[in-house]
Amino acid sequence: MFWNEPNNKSHWDPELDPDWSAYAEMVKLAAKAVEAENPYVLRALGGISPIDPLFIQNMQGQGALDRLDVVAVHGFPFDWNHWMVHEWPDKLKEIQSVTDLPVWVTEVGTSTFGAEEVQEFGLKRMADLLIGRAPRIHWYSLYDLPRAWPATTRHREAEGSSYYRHFYMGLLREDGTPKRALDHFARYTPDLGICQWFHFEDHRLDDAVQWLRTLGVKHVRTGLSWADSFRPNADAWFDRQMAALEEFDVTVTFCFTPEHRGIVPHHTSPPQVKEEYAEFCAAMVRRYASGSNTSRPRDMRPVAAV
Repeated sequence: MFWNEPNNKSHWDPELDPDWSAYAEMVKLAAKAVEAENPYVLRALGGISPIDPLFIQNMQGQGALDRLDVVAVHGFPFDWNHWMVHEWPDKLKEIQSVTDLPVWVTEVGTSTFGAEEVQEFGLKRMADLLIGRAPRIHWYSLYDLPRAWPATTRHREAEGSSYYRHFYMGLLREDGTPKRALDHFARYTPDLGICQWFHFEDHRLDDAVQWLRTLGVKHVRTGLSWADSFRPNADAWFDRQMAALEEFDVTVTFCFTPEHRGIVPHHTSPPQVKEEYAEFCAAMVRRYASGSNTSRPRDMRPVAAV
């Protein structure tokens, strides 16, 4: 997956790239580079938030979808979006109406910011609305974000309660103890996967794998950070992360601009040299998905279960 929420200013700076032409070019280069390494690897546009068919049409018009197999959406009607949970099927149709590519839901979730009962209800309701309507669904997330870590968003505490909801999205609390919704999650696997971002040298990795097994999860979405690739021992951490997740069907998101390689020094900035992002994506595929160890060639796109 090429980037995370590219139409969200917390992850891509629209002041630096107002028509998303830099992003579109970056995706085209990266998709071509990944295809050259392994044509069996499915290539996905970064999951969009908000769900906006005009953004998909923009990407189509700029040729960014030509080498892709999947587009993806993110939705959080209980926390951040300005629409009701029962609108989920219509939101999917909005995107399905403007592209022939399968539409995955690569992040959907409900926080326990106000009450655990809200997440419990949200899980049941959204599972009922989405299963059978999207070929891949990832619940966000397994763990709460530790309060000592910053959420990856632009304005942080200035966002008020919107910012603090980032810390309560897990089925497990920061200390690993279960919340109410966890008791219900296994009813929906393997139809529901998990999206879990792992920070650099994340101490939760091994415990997370055990929980994924216990819950019957088969599909996992995570990230490999281009910015982290410049840290000391980055390859060792990436190797450990990917080895731990080897038993799952993994959607890897390539994102976050290294500050020293951005037009401005920020993870949301377009890169100075777009080919460098493509080279990073190709290097990760070469390292973790080389050869024919994935199962579907490009002309056998996944079919939506609808």
